[in-house]
Amino acid sequence: MTNVETMTKLEVRSRSEPRFSSFARRAGGRRSDRRRVIFIRLLLILLLLLESSCVPDRLRQANVDEVAVGMSRKQVESILGPPTETDTKDFPVTKTLTYLYRQRSGTVTIVFKEDKVTEKQSTLTR
Repeated sequence: MTNVETMTKLEVRSRSEPRFSSFARRAGGRRSDRRRVIFIRLLLILLLLLESSCVPDRLRQANVDEVAVGMSRKQVESILGPPTETDTKDFPVTKTLTYLYRQRSGTVTIVFKEDKVTEKQSTLTR
């Protein structure tokens, strides 16, 4: 007879219990692992939101002052970056494009006619 055949039912039960309890520990561990993953994801999202709200305003009045009447759109974008919003109005005689830059400290509006700056307005407070 081999060792397996000579084991009593009690011995079989006692040997299977640690396996069951280790399985139960692992299953419980999976739940806590999921909770940790969810917590870490929420924490990362919170940190990203906090960081994005603390980003300093990228536009400065000095940059807006560099924009001059007659500049092209490429020149303006190289100074101020891409606009937050654009508005295009096609009139029969001329095409008007408005770049709007929004941030917490104010707004900047640049108006183009025939792809050249015709006017600019700024309400930047800093």
